[in-house]
Amino acid sequence: MRRLYKRNILLILAFSILAFAVMGYHPGIEDDSVYLAAVKSNLNPALYPYDAEFFRTQLQATQFDEWVAGFIHVTGIPVAATELLWQFASIVLILFGCWSIARKLFPDRRAQWAGVAMVGAMLTLPVAGTALYLADQHLHPRNVATAVILLAVSRILAGKRWQAALLLVLSFLLHPIMAAMGISFCFFLTMTTLEPVHVWLKERRTAWRGAGATAFVPLGWMFEKPTPIWHQALETRTYYFIYKWAWYEWLGAIAPLFLFWLLWRIAQKQGKTLLARFALAVFVYGIFQQAVAIFMLSPAALVRLTPLQPMRFLHLIYFFMVLIAGCLAGKYLLKSHVWRWALFLLVINPGMYAAQRDLFPSSEHLELPGRQTANPWLQAFAWIRQNTPTDAYFALDPHYLAAPGEDYHSFRALAERSQLADALKDTAVVTQVPELGPIWKRQVEAQQGWTNFQLADFERLKKEFGVNWVLVSYPQPAGLSCRWHNDLLTVCQIP
Repeated sequence: MRRLYKRNILLILAFSILAFAVMGYHPGIEDDSVYLAAVKSNLNPALYPYDAEFFRTQLQATQFDEWVAGFIHVTGIPVAATELLWQFASIVLILFGCWSIARKLFPDRRAQWAGVAMVGAMLTLPVAGTALYLADQHLHPRNVATAVILLAVSRILAGKRWQAALLLVLSFLLHPIMAAMGISFCFFLTMTTLEPVHVWLKERRTAWRGAGATAFVPLGWMFEKPTPIWHQALETRTYYFIYKWAWYEWLGAIAPLFLFWLLWRIAQKQGKTLLARFALAVFVYGIFQQAVAIFMLSPAALVRLTPLQPMRFLHLIYFFMVLIAGCLAGKYLLKSHVWRWALFLLVINPGMYAAQRDLFPSSEHLELPGRQTANPWLQAFAWIRQNTPTDAYFALDPHYLAAPGEDYHSFRALAERSQLADALKDTAVVTQVPELGPIWKRQVEAQQGWTNFQLADFERLKKEFGVNWVLVSYPQPAGLSCRWHNDLLTVCQIP
């Protein structure tokens, strides 16, 4: 038994390493502009003396940044190494949670490990039109919360419901919205495992009302009156609106529900009770949450609920869909044939790897601590971090995240300096924190026409906002006092 336990752990670690290598690692991208900046701010309060509200205010509902900062403070491990350590740990926990679920649903070990292998390869699979992946390519509280929710699901399947409850509380402290989805699913799963299915179905209305309470846990602050600026920011996030989804995104939302309904019927006929009830729980959870999403996103009176992105319920469903698809492949197709396993791994991993290389074409696939980068934007951020005053206040192209070769790396998170609001990522923050709208609008409008800015325009920014440094294209406009440059960018002071 002990030998088998060690082998299981080694297999999980092996699949985690493979998953990490396939999905890549990109600290400071996308949402990490908020989380990584918050961690660094907690460790060094002198950072970000200007406009820190663009990452601090949004994090009031989570303890994640404080916990990471506390871990760094206690252990003395550098920020970059800590981010890498916990990103890998979250992948290990996700795959361990999936394996724990697969063990309960499929007695066949080949099925269990095929499910784990499938999830590991597909961690960067897009979730319909939600703008989510199964897991992010950087440390994100959603990654850790997902792992905890999967562990909670496995505990319910094992009949350890109090353990599941504690895990769900932990997930809520990490990521309230994703935890609300996890709580909702665990409610349905508990109902299917507590009662005979036919009895539970007769009582589904009561169950739905109970689950509804969990779906609305984090909504208290969402009923404030929307402003025109908030609407302007909201319109930049088209994936918030399910009625703007393309047909294939709707197919990605509906097809998994049909597949789980089909699995429920087949497993029920074959006498696989636990698998049937699990599939039923996924199906009913999906139907219920889809109804909640339509209700929340339809009336104009509830438009303030839009940033909650209720379609994110699909995130869990996609995890279960990928896991069970892998398990079924292992059970019925791969079996004990080594060449089939080799072909299976060669099919599912290189394709996802290629997709990630295409997504970040100008960056190293694994942006590991201490590794030199050829990305000119990251070179500029590194020089700024090491050579400019902590209280430097920067302006740069408000659309810099979408610039060719930038690959959506955050200036705040990686350069560790204050900046005027950008026109892309900061809009998402405004949709969550409407009071930042006027500040965001004023700063973004002041930077319009950035590519044609001359010395007088930079001096205007300095006079209006106190900006004293800029990151501009090389060669720079005349009159700026510049300290460093590469072939693309230059760092200058405003005289």
